[in-house]
Amino acid sequence: MSGDRRPLAYYPVFLSLAERLVVVKGGGPVAERRVTGLLRCGARVRVVAPELTPELEQRALGGEIEHVARPYRPGDLEGAALALAEPGDPASDALFYAEAERRGIFANVEDDLEHCSFIMPALVRRGDLVVAISTSGRAPALAVRLRERLERELGPEYGALLGLAGRLRTPLARTVPDFEERRRRWYELVDSEVLALFREDRTAEARELAEQIMGVAAEELDR
Repeated sequence: MSGDRRPLAYYPVFLSLAERLVVVKGGGPVAERRVTGLLRCGARVRVVAPELTPELEQRALGGEIEHVARPYRPGDLEGAALALAEPGDPASDALFYAEAERRGIFANVEDDLEHCSFIMPALVRRGDLVVAISTSGRAPALAVRLRERLERELGPEYGALLGLAGRLRTPLARTVPDFEERRRRWYELVDSEVLALFREDRTAEARELAEQIMGVAAEELDR
């Protein structure tokens, strides 16, 4: 790293946080937004803060998150896989980041690049489709505007296509052992009219065409 602790480049990655402990310092709106995303990913969340937003309070009362009702103290990151913090007292934020560094835990203090070992992208979600946008910390507002543009351009049909693709993948792998042939069919699927059919809410036709292209029937979801 350089003197300002910034890496030469960021390595983009999607993490599996299912059943992993994530510690969030702070109980305000930023923490609320982060907690919502973490719970969607199946993380175990511990929030360290004297007070919580009403939504976080409800989550704590409902047992969705663990609440440590006091300011952060060194030692609070024990066992954590990831550490996130709202911007607050600079001295406390520095201690939080220093503990994460000592423990080898990736940490992010919101809007404080010097105390981040990773940065948070702007996200567009359409079902299983996730588009992450980063400006490498230089202009987060630009990432937000790009996200808003993509949200207008990428409709729910992309999530519908991915849902169907997930149900086709296993039958295709069983039926077509040759990788190159499977890849050819996948490209034919994504280049076909299936996406347009989903966009026009012609779901049955979209599924019929997809199954014809892939040469297999989509698995039914467990009820």
